Amino acid sequence: MDIIPDLVKLLIPAGLVLYGMYVTVKLMLEREAEKQRVDLKNRYASEVTPLRLQAYERMALFLERITPGNLLLRLNGQTPVALDFQQLLLREIREEYNHNVSQQIYMSQAVWEEVQNAMNEVVTLINEAAGEVAPESPALDLSKKIFDKVIQKNIQPTAAGLKAVKDEVQATFL
Repeated sequence: MDIIPDLVKLLIPAGLVLYGMYVTVKLMLEREAEKQRVDLKNRYASEVTPLRLQAYERMALFLERITPGNLLLRLNGQTPVALDFQQLLLREIREEYNHNVSQQIYMSQAVWEEVQNAMNEVVTLINEAAGEVAPESPALDLSKKIFDKVIQKNIQPTAAGLKAVKDEVQATFL
């Protein structure tokens, strides 16, 4: 019967030591896992941040390229009649958009929708102006009508999209 108290005297300290070892090992493993998560997050950020910034730069460039004034100056004189010029303008916008569509994965949905809205406003502006000009009239007449519509609206159709891109870059990276 003296064996049970002696056994308890051995088991209690051994159990406490074992529990202490368990807690220590558990804490070490948790710290190591947290360190790995932080390292992975830092590595991810260092690799993805330049890609995200490049996506915003490309969206800003896209919006600048499809701004009616820039678009008209770049493509002016390539076609003689308004209908062909309208088709050229719309094709250029579509090609620019298709070239940059993958950049949406790096920006918020709200900004991407603003970019799409800006593009749609430019397309609508071109189509409205083309509807007010005879298809066989000179391309210069269509250009003038587009400029008139921009002046009437008193704001570039791409301004809101460009502002959204800039605001998100400022909020995210600066």
